[in-house]
Amino acid sequence: MKKYAKLIIALGLAGGIMLTGCQKNESGSAEPTEEVTPEPTEEVTPEPTAMAAEEPEPTEDPIPDGYVVSYLTGEYVPEAIGRRRPVAVMLNNLRPACPQAGIANAGVVYEAPVEGGITRLMGVFEDYDNLEKIGSVRSCRDYYIFYASGFDAIYTHYGQSAYALPFLELPEVNNISGLAGYGDQVFYRTTDRKSPHNAYTSFEGIQKGIEINGYSQEYAEDFQPGYAFCGVDDEVELPGETEANVVKPGYFLNEPWFEYNPEDKLYYRFQYGDKQIDQLTGEQIAYKNIILQYSSWRKYDEHGYLNIDVDEPNVGKYIVNGKAIDITWKKHTPWGATFYYDTNGNQITMDTGKTWVCIIQDTYADRVEILGSDDSSASSTDTQDSEAQAAAEEAAASDTEY
Repeated sequence: MKKYAKLIIALGLAGGIMLTGCQKNESGSAEPTEEVTPEPTEEVTPEPTAMAAEEPEPTEDPIPDGYVVSYLTGEYVPEAIGRRRPVAVMLNNLRPACPQAGIANAGVVYEAPVEGGITRLMGVFEDYDNLEKIGSVRSCRDYYIFYASGFDAIYTHYGQSAYALPFLELPEVNNISGLAGYGDQVFYRTTDRKSPHNAYTSFEGIQKGIEINGYSQEYAEDFQPGYAFCGVDDEVELPGETEANVVKPGYFLNEPWFEYNPEDKLYYRFQYGDKQIDQLTGEQIAYKNIILQYSSWRKYDEHGYLNIDVDEPNVGKYIVNGKAIDITWKKHTPWGATFYYDTNGNQITMDTGKTWVCIIQDTYADRVEILGSDDSSASSTDTQDSEAQAAAEEAAASDTEY
């Protein structure tokens, strides 16, 4: 794992053409600005007082009193929630742990491969006050620590790999661990599932862990969010002709996919051949934005622990409202947010709502499928490589420690 981000050439100029644009939902399309060539006139220097007296007209409705724009979703949320540091919780994604509890409350979900081709999830929560059950919670892998730090989140996990421990001990990291001496005050186990698939936490438990560790719940003064959102009343319109009605990240074991619903303009999540639901609501989980973030990687050892690069800039896809565009991503600081750019080097504008980020090993890029309405294989899963599938199933069966 690289600890320090590399210096790279800045992408694009401020005057570049944006690939993403916003439309007003109620009007259907924004009016273009007419370009006017003024007739030659005598140059006049305007008086500063006249310019200062001119007030710009507001472009959208003001934020309601007591509300702020969420750093995670771009939506209006109560200030007590939107300006409180989020928590990032490691979630078990093996079949015996499904359905997960509380995942629908996460404003952002990361999915990344761990050893053996299985995936683990990390939900980033700001609105979780009503949750008495979150999980099941699993152990840390080092790259997730950096994904969490990009949101200034308090990282919550039940155990860790040996490669993650040195990072967890750094002063930059605020974490809550189920293996710590206070663990039984934060986490609890249920009897409906076998260990290690039955460890859960709650709002009350996480708050206890924060109190015990003395962590601040205020964002750092220099916090810089990575997401730039469209206005609440606007809608992102992507250019180009690349339809994205079905998105398949290509993970081996759970074989997940997303299906676009044009009625509510959300992407509904499937895995293990069925709908992925939240145990607490009984409803299928759905997301407004999907980001495919390609990353270089290598193995730490013969046991298959992955070293996924979190700071080497790479490429990806941004998917929203039934379309997809090519993007690049980079981090400006090792512990800071990940920023996403269009092909002209401008930061992308995302639609308001929840986001699912798929971390894709770049050597498996050819497994990713983004399908349009004319693709006959839209909702079917692919036949996986038998050797890779067998390895993933073996890894899942042996994933019993944390």
